[in-house]
Order: sequence, then structure tokens, then C-alpha cells
Amino acid sequence: MLLTRAFVKFSKHELIESMTNKVAHPMMKFQRKVSSLVGSNVLKPSDSIWKLALLYGNDWSYWKKELLEFGFTMQDPVSEVLVVEAWDED
Repeated sequence: MLLTRAFVKFSKHELIESMTNKVAHPMMKFQRKVSSLVGSNVLKPSDSIWKLALLYGNDWSYWKKELLEFGFTMQDPVSEVLVVEAWDED
């Protein structure tokens, strides 16, 4: 009965979103944030990735390292991050 009550608190969409967020690759979360920044016109898809450094501040060194490991350069346009379909690590 208690388990049923826990699931009633969430709609099906919220439950799936909650489960997805827990297992999502960190780069997928980063990608969603970048998409949000583009959607709100803070960034343009043609802006270079290095402009993200201005927005991420102290966290930028981590994200820069991650992006470089996935083969991005800081001169690549932000749109290149947005088109990645899977963030698989080999």
C-alpha cells in the first residue's frame, strides 16, 4: 500500500523524467542545459563552445575537460553539442 501511494504522487511523465534524470549521462544533462540557453536566446547555435566558459564560471574546467574528451574543440559551434544523440564512452 505504501509503495502505491509513493507512485500516486507522481504523474507517469514525472516518474519517467525522475528515473531518466537519475541515470542520465552528465553530458546529457549538460546538453539539455545548453539547449535551454539556446532556446532562451542567451546563446546562438553558431556561438563557439568557449562562450560557455563565461556562463559556467568555476564549473567550466570540468565541462571543458569532458567536451575535449569527446573530441570537441572550443572553437566548435554550440550546435555541435546539441546534435549528439548518445554520449557513449568507449
